[in-house]
Formats: sequence, structure tokens, C-alpha cells
Amino acid sequence: MSPANKALLQIHFCVLLWGFTAILGKLITLPALALVWWRMLIVVALLAAMPPVWRALRGLAPRTVLVFAGIGVVVALHWLTFYAAIKLSNASVAATCMAIGPIFMSLVEPWVVRRRFDARELLIGIAAVPGVALVVGGTPTGMRAGILLGILSAFLVSIFGSLNKRYVEHGNPLAVTGIELAAGTVFLTLVALALSQPGPLLPMPGRDDALLLALLAIACTLLPFALSLVALRHVSAFSAQLAVSLEPVYAIVLAIVLLGEQRELGVTFYLGVGIILASVLGHALLTRARGADASRAAAG
Repeated sequence: MSPANKALLQIHFCVLLWGFTAILGKLITLPALALVWWRMLIVVALLAAMPPVWRALRGLAPRTVLVFAGIGVVVALHWLTFYAAIKLSNASVAATCMAIGPIFMSLVEPWVVRRRFDARELLIGIAAVPGVALVVGGTPTGMRAGILLGILSAFLVSIFGSLNKRYVEHGNPLAVTGIELAAGTVFLTLVALALSQPGPLLPMPGRDDALLLALLAIACTLLPFALSLVALRHVSAFSAQLAVSLEPVYAIVLAIVLLGEQRELGVTFYLGVGIILASVLGHALLTRARGADASRAAAG
């Protein structure tokens, strides 16, 4: 198996795991800020207990550490807006908003990684827009604020995904994960302090929430986050983001089975999801055709 195909399989496995994040975010009763803070803190604590991570950190230049720390702030903002979207709408809606990510990625990645702009990528991303419009039309009015936050979250994904693509080869994946999530934890701590109000903004989770947070941190954060960084060495951030567009499919199926969310959403919502999935398949065909053209050119 070629490194590129192996990387794509790794990305799809990550997407399967990420499909559970929206479900867990809905089940955990903590507010979004506390949920993300605890999620990051648990992962950082686990990484801090691994000697290889510390050895890898010692080999990084201070400037590289600062770069990954800055990316970690963007990651924190992405998760914060994503889980806020879940709290304001539901798991299916918030996850579906991630499908607009390829539109942002097609514009952001060429600028960040300094590669040539490909108009076909933008067209594939735009193909998902009618699906997103149908998703909006198939949701109750009270969920619209959650949709806006979900779209903002998708934009933030395009930023940190592109930045990780540019700098991922400068550090060990686990060390990079540790730096980014530690920086995100510190950033959210400062946010909580700045938003001083009656009652704790970062409350201790109860027993059920603690178990769900542990599952979220280990199986749905640490493993796929590090694995996706490895995969990004061999695939473009745009290709990875289009694979992530399948996350709503997993999340919606899980939400129907586990949460019964189909009772909250209209037929047009699911039609929109179908259009989004079609755009993902269209990108797969484009990628295959592009690869075939490149092979013929090399042979000639």
C-alpha cells in the first residue's frame, strides 16, 4: 500500500472516531468551555506522563514551540465553538456544519502552505453549499445560532488544518499534540478568568461526565489527533478536510441510534446531508482522475 493510500485510511479511521465526539459532547452535561478545558487537560496530562514526548520536546526550537502553541489556541477556539454549537442545536447539526470546511480550506491552504491555488477544489467545496442550505432549512429556528457557530468552527478547522500541514514535519506528532493542547488549555484558563462571574466556569465533572470525558480525551482526541498529524505528511489538508466531511454521516447515524435526533430534524436536513456526501465522492473521483493524469504524464 502506498504511503498516500495508507494516510487516507488513517484519516478515515480518525473521522470514524471523531464521529463520536458530537455524541459525547451532547451527553456530557458540562457547558462548552468547561467541556473543552477538561478534554484538553486530560490529554495533556496523559502526554506529560510519556517520556518520549519530553525527549521530542527537548529537540524543538523555541520558535517551533511558539508556532505550535499558536496553532493550539486556534484548536481551542474550534472546539469551543463546535461544542457551543452542539449545546445550542444538537449533535447532528453541529457535525454537519463541518462540511462547509472544504470551501474555507480551498482558499486558506494554498495561502498558508504556499502552493498553487486549484479552482477545482473550490468548486468541489461550493458543491456542498446547497446541502448546507438544505440542512439549515431542515432545522428549527431556535437552532440557527448553533449553525452559525458551527460554520465559524469549520472556518477555524481550515486555519489550524492548513497550519499543521505546513509545520507538521518540524516535530514529533505526540509532542506537537502536547504543545498545541497545553497552549489551548492555558488559553481557555485565561478566558475563564477573564469571564469572571458568579459560579465556577470550570466546574468539576460528576462521575458520569468524568467517564465520558475520559473516553472523549483518549479514544476521540489523543489517538486521532496524533494519527491525523502523521497522515498529513502524505496527504493535503484539503483532502483530509474532505474526508472529515464524512464525519456528519457517522455523527448523524449515531445520533439517530443513540439520541433519537431524527425527531428534531426535517426531511430537507437529510437531503442536504446527501448532497454534502455527494460532493465528497466527487472529490474522490477528481483526485483519482488527477492521479491518473499525473501517471500518464510521467510515463510519457
